This record gives sequence, structure tokens and C-alpha cells, in this order.
Amino acid sequence: MIQLDIQQIMESISQRFPMLFVDRILELDPGKQVVAIKNVTMNEQFFSGHFPDAPIMPGALIVEAMAQASTFLFYDPNKPQQKLDFFLGVIKDARFFRSVVPGEQIKIVAQSIRLAEDSAYVKTSATVDDAKVCDAELVFVRRKK
Repeated sequence: MIQLDIQQIMESISQRFPMLFVDRILELDPGKQVVAIKNVTMNEQFFSGHFPDAPIMPGALIVEAMAQASTFLFYDPNKPQQKLDFFLGVIKDARFFRSVVPGEQIKIVAQSIRLAEDSAYVKTSATVDDAKVCDAELVFVRRKK
């Protein structure tokens, strides 16, 4: 099983602070499954406005974290510095079950349902301490150059 640290993640995807939402890849089986984590801290910029008196991570950013983790399904260990240049095309059946607050760690699991060279259909879920936060099916398309 492949593991990636933040430096290896940054070599593979284009997102950067404040829009990088994957801190570590715990398990990677390219083309099949990715298990990643996002550490949620009070230092996140979005907490200043969402919401100042009761900070919660916006659901759209939880889905973004799931999408960023999912792109690693395309990771090729023989080309570790390749850019995973895919964009999220469809969010299907996203469901939210609980809020995420500062100090929590989101565990993201992305499983390939259908993977092609230029697209993917992915089943994703996010949990905190084994409690489901969100699940969704995501569709990705390779960015045209």
C-alpha cells in the first residue's frame, strides 16, 4: 500500500493553501481506493466567517476535500511527480450527516466505481471518529490542455 505525505501530495495536485484540503494519504491502491485525512484546525480561513460564534466546516469544502483525495485514484507510482489534472464534473447524491468543527480529523475514503484514462466515477465518504459526516458519488474529467 502506498502512503503519501504533504510534500508528495503537493507535487501531485495543483491546490495550495488555503484551498488544499488533503494532509496525508494513509492508503493508496491506484485505480481502486484512496484513504486520506484532513486535519481541521481553527486556523482555517473559512472559520472567520463560517461561523464566528460557532465554527463549522462548510459542506462544500468537505466535498472539495473528498474530491481532492479522489484524484489520487489516478496516481501512478512510476510517475510520482505527475500532476493529477482532473476537475470535478458532477456531485451526485451528496448527503451530510453531522458538522465538522475545529480540532477534528476527517478521514476520507474514495473508491473507484468506473475509471477510464480521462474520467472517473467515484464513491466517497468522510467520517470523524468513525461517525459518518458525508457521502457522495463524484464524477471527474481530465482537464483539456
